[in-house]
Amino acid sequence: MTIFCSHCHRPLQADTSCLPSRAKQAPTASRPFRSTKSASKARRDQINAELQALRSLLPISAQEKERLSYLHTMALVCLRLRGAQLFPPGLAPPAGPALGTELLSLLPGFLLVLSADSKLVYISENVAQVLGLSVVELLAQGDTVFDILDGRVGEDVHKKLLLAREEPGREVTFVSEMRTSKALRLQHGGNRVVAVCGRFVALGWPPSPSTTAFLALCTPVVQSPTDGEADSQDDIFQSLHLLDMTLIDVTESVTYHLGYHREELVGQSWYSLLHPEDAELAAAQHRAV
Repeated sequence: MTIFCSHCHRPLQADTSCLPSRAKQAPTASRPFRSTKSASKARRDQINAELQALRSLLPISAQEKERLSYLHTMALVCLRLRGAQLFPPGLAPPAGPALGTELLSLLPGFLLVLSADSKLVYISENVAQVLGLSVVELLAQGDTVFDILDGRVGEDVHKKLLLAREEPGREVTFVSEMRTSKALRLQHGGNRVVAVCGRFVALGWPPSPSTTAFLALCTPVVQSPTDGEADSQDDIFQSLHLLDMTLIDVTESVTYHLGYHREELVGQSWYSLLHPEDAELAAAQHRAV
């Protein structure tokens, strides 16, 4: 039996055709993938589930976990990961008493730990007493120390940190405004002025950026009261000195802070009031002034 092609009416074998085979046809362009509402919802649900899992692993109270936003959750997770890199189990110090609220309350400021690239690694919980912001709220400002400082001093602080990193163990100090809560800004007329004093410490051997941390104490600088508060506040004292730092006058409120009467201090050297370990640094700052 002869088979004719339906296209050209020529006789053909049973397994051939004059039309191009499907395999030889030019491939058609694939249709672009179009996301659907259900697919988008499924992805959001998966992201939410992962964030909830991360949130559940954070070592904070259940009430704090409930208040965490996605941004705060990721910021805390990043902080914990950086801490785990600097303080792995093999390099962790021996177990000791926890740095509890009672001990932190005795400090004149809060503790700050930075990585070699100025990333925040640890902030003590008593930061809220100084800046009015919790650790979580402070992390929402950013993940480096420059994000919580006044931007005008960023370059100077960067130079100080570079100097300290090049000479581990050398103590550096810088003073800057730190971001605070709205309530503290209203109370102090702006952000809080804080003195940061610290040094880079190698946590492993041989020293490397991944095992080096900047450990610092951040102490609020007492600001002069406004005219309306001058008569009601006794939180500062003022002194007048000769060029060699001999006291020639001091306000009566010095008794509240140092326990000395004004008459006892007039004529004394300022250096006689310092701890011996602070004398060298104080002398350097005196010469600089």
